[in-house]
Amino acid sequence: QVQLVESGGGLVQAGDSLRLSCAASGRTFSVSGVGWFRQAPGKEREFVSAINWSGSNTDYADSVKGRFTISRDNAKNTVYLQMNSLQPEDTAVYYCAAVRSLSSRTYKSPHDYYYWGQGTQVTVSS
Repeated sequence: QVQLVESGGGLVQAGDSLRLSCAASGRTFSVSGVGWFRQAPGKEREFVSAINWSGSNTDYADSVKGRFTISRDNAKNTVYLQMNSLQPEDTAVYYCAAVRSLSSRTYKSPHDYYYWGQGTQVTVSS
């Protein structure tokens, strides 16, 4: 069993930065792939970024490539999403998700994930 708790969201201005954290309980987090997704009002949940269990592989949506960085600290059972140069279109609820996997691949579909956090709101004003 893995429980995920996101934090670090907030209200910022365009061009600002935020760092989201996804803290996990459960011994299997260190052998889990983790993804970040976001959902804006009236839109479907979309992939943002993913990292494999060891941190050796990462993946990003085209819309955030070059601005967001995903990383993990398995000793702290935490995955981070550093978000720079935030834009109003980044406004959404951000969710982290986990799936037990020792694969080197990353997972981009929400259907691949088994555990989900409750989400944290990110609002970017223009």
